[in-house]
Amino acid sequence: MFPSTVTPSAGPSRTPSSRGWRIGLPVLQGAVVALRELRASDAPALLTAFGSPDVTRLISPPPPALGGFEKFVAWTQRQREAGQSFAFGITLKDTDTVVGLFQVRALQPAFDIAEWGFALSGEHWGSGLFMDAAELILAFVFDVVDVHRLEARAALRNGRGNGALHKLGATQEGILQRSFLRNGVYLDQALWTILGDERGPVRALPPEQLVH
Repeated sequence: MFPSTVTPSAGPSRTPSSRGWRIGLPVLQGAVVALRELRASDAPALLTAFGSPDVTRLISPPPPALGGFEKFVAWTQRQREAGQSFAFGITLKDTDTVVGLFQVRALQPAFDIAEWGFALSGEHWGSGLFMDAAELILAFVFDVVDVHRLEARAALRNGRGNGALHKLGATQEGILQRSFLRNGVYLDQALWTILGDERGPVRALPPEQLVH
């Protein structure tokens, strides 16, 4: 979720249209949420959203202070411009306050194989907000970015995260033993995948939902 290093290998070229997001991310409108690019002014909201140990205990540790989130936001913008990854903030439509985020990063230079991660403020767990947001990001990943294979890794202890991936139609391909170090302990992770040409109906993104 938060910055890590990926060394991609060669892959097929992509069409120019599938790279337009490098210039700037659109706003994706859902029923109760809007997804947009992170701004420097979101740092306080991000610090609040990820300030609870319940939210972060099974994901990569977030920055510990406001300045760290400001640097994280700037880093996501540089990564997007380089075509290596992008991040959407999850906001409530009536407040524009960031309460979570999605991050998608390339595992191949062509961005046809990618990995995603997500986190949501604990106060919105079980509200249905996540599923509304997740369908938007999946439609963007497969229909706009033209990803072929989308991977996710979730600690086996993360029942909520694994349950969400299952509900979204992801397939658990295996267990990565002791692959995630958190608080000095190596944890097993489940490897989940969604293939673009095998996924069930994905909510389309009509032009009015792609607001730049």
